Amino acid sequence: MAYDFLYEVENGIATITLNRPEVLNALTLEIYAQLRDLFASLRRDDAVKVVIITGRGDKAFCSGGDVEEIIAKLITMDAKGHLDFTRMTGAVVQNMRQLDKPIIAALNGMTAGAGAVIAMASDLRIMSDQARFAFLFTKVGLAGADMGSAWLLPRIVGMGRTMELLFFGDTLDAATSERYGLVNRVVPHAELMAVAKQWAERLAQGPSLAYSITKQLVNNELNMDLVSAIDNEAQAQALLMRGEDFRIFYEAFHKRQKPKFIGR
Repeated sequence: MAYDFLYEVENGIATITLNRPEVLNALTLEIYAQLRDLFASLRRDDAVKVVIITGRGDKAFCSGGDVEEIIAKLITMDAKGHLDFTRMTGAVVQNMRQLDKPIIAALNGMTAGAGAVIAMASDLRIMSDQARFAFLFTKVGLAGADMGSAWLLPRIVGMGRTMELLFFGDTLDAATSERYGLVNRVVPHAELMAVAKQWAERLAQGPSLAYSITKQLVNNELNMDLVSAIDNEAQAQALLMRGEDFRIFYEAFHKRQKPKFIGR
């Protein structure tokens, strides 16, 4: 399939590169739809073990929705068109969270608006020391909560920081983003993709079924009480104890070798 972004798969790692650097990798209606469908299809693609999403160029990961390609069109849409659009953008995040494979966001530059939410929907975030974060929705007269940001952010940075970020829409530098807990790691700009690929390679070579179950458990337990969560994990672990990867670890341990997991 032809995409309006770069897409490649190598050694179990799928890399999505937003490819409109001349407009800070802003999203179009078509790109939203393509991302929505791609993340849904990756659930069934056994060749992909982990996903990296990044932006082309040194200035931006993603600056959000393109003003002319999206906002100008939204002004003339009716209520149904608006709802169709907002549900489509939300489906990108939904499909990212429901993808039972790790997603790494490599934030190479400005990460704003919808770009910031896509970063939050990823499982891991690595940020260039030149990059910045901003949740800009109130800056354009819309609710600060969009695409699931009011659900994601409190679980990542807490309620107080969430309200600050969504009310003010201030731009944060990399050091502040790391201090707030928005990202897992800040690295020198020139090392960003190398570190992202190192993390992806570790995950691609690991027990992919265990990672899949881990992500499902984290998602499902966000709204569970402790007793339900403990039982949920007990059942999942009992299932994985019957898997091939658990046996592979045990045999490798006795041979003093590194286990070669097969994701089963």
